[in-house]
Amino acid sequence: MARYVIVGAGPAGVIAAETLRQQDADGEIVLLGEEPEPPYSRMAIPYYLTGGIEESGTYLRKARDHYAKLEIEIRQVAVSKVDTGADKLVLADGSALPYDQLLLATGASPVQPPVPGLDLPGVHHCWTLEDARQIADLADRGASVVLMGAGFIGCIILESLLARDVKLTVVEMEDRMLPRMMDQTGGAMIKRWCESKGTSVLTSTKVTEIKAANGGGLQVALDSGEQVPAALVVVATGVKSNAELVQDGDVEVDQGIVVDNHLRTSVPNVYAAGDVAQAPDHSTGGWSVLAIQPTAADHGRVAALNMAGVETTYKGNLAMNVLDTAGLVSVSFGRWDGGDGCETAESVDAENFRYMRLVFEEDRVVGALSLGHTDHVGVLRGLIQGDVHLGDWKERLQADPCRIMEAYLGSTLS
Repeated sequence: MARYVIVGAGPAGVIAAETLRQQDADGEIVLLGEEPEPPYSRMAIPYYLTGGIEESGTYLRKARDHYAKLEIEIRQVAVSKVDTGADKLVLADGSALPYDQLLLATGASPVQPPVPGLDLPGVHHCWTLEDARQIADLADRGASVVLMGAGFIGCIILESLLARDVKLTVVEMEDRMLPRMMDQTGGAMIKRWCESKGTSVLTSTKVTEIKAANGGGLQVALDSGEQVPAALVVVATGVKSNAELVQDGDVEVDQGIVVDNHLRTSVPNVYAAGDVAQAPDHSTGGWSVLAIQPTAADHGRVAALNMAGVETTYKGNLAMNVLDTAGLVSVSFGRWDGGDGCETAESVDAENFRYMRLVFEEDRVVGALSLGHTDHVGVLRGLIQGDVHLGDWKERLQADPCRIMEAYLGSTLS
């Protein structure tokens, strides 16, 4: 009987455990997580902050006996070391846990920028349920809040804070909002949208220091010389893969843990999935870390199938972000920023916050940006992930990029 051990109880780990049970009715499955709560989705935390769901609503599986019924053992314990030579883990309590097949689904952690004062009371990341509890206690109606970072995670948090009716200032060091998801046109449009909702958005601006203010609260110093008072500072300045457990061992590590198209690492019985895995990239042909939940779910399933002996090829990461920022839906897919040999086409309706940008390589759409076009999300993904050849539809899309649905039907059904 095989023993499968999974380190990390996020979406990749949970889906892997469930897939293993589907494939192996008798194998022993152990799922390790460090946090005291049942396995939950970090992407559901903003909904908890708005009051839309209770804490239990963030749980990946709602039934209390879900894991017990599947005979998946959950242990809430940290791992101190991975000993690939001996096929075992050393746990924080000093005990050893042998494995036959190991999946590392350790996720990512928030980046800590080099800003004095980040350890002060009232400064929080928004990454765990405990973080969310602390933020909810401080983000009262009318409270002054500074949000550091306007990337993907920052903008998710932004919407939750606006729903709590706080006085919000967003500070982003890059020259636009969502700098890794949007170009100048899209980023400027989202900034203008947020400002129309009463948010102060400061781009090309850095926080230089956070201090305790006289009389309580915090004082946030900016490189412009401005001082912003705050009852709460939320830090959302990016994440990095949690690859430390194998950093000095036989497992190859780059930006994350490097895996092949079976999600296998350089050690044959060790796999990686989710935010920690640097996997084949569909768009570029190289390898990338793509820290989004749909990718983590795909990784977990494919890794588990291969761990159970069902050879399955992973099709590759597809850069894919869908974001609702205070009611404005933005989308980026694939190689939205173009590159050598690419052509582009754009449609801009700035007054109505609608934008479409398509990137072509020969007669295929290889990247796209979209704002305010919610009906195009699935079609854009299908065109890019399916490597659909457009034929005559390429010229029509270059003339009007919003004819996506017609192009998809015309190219796939003809």
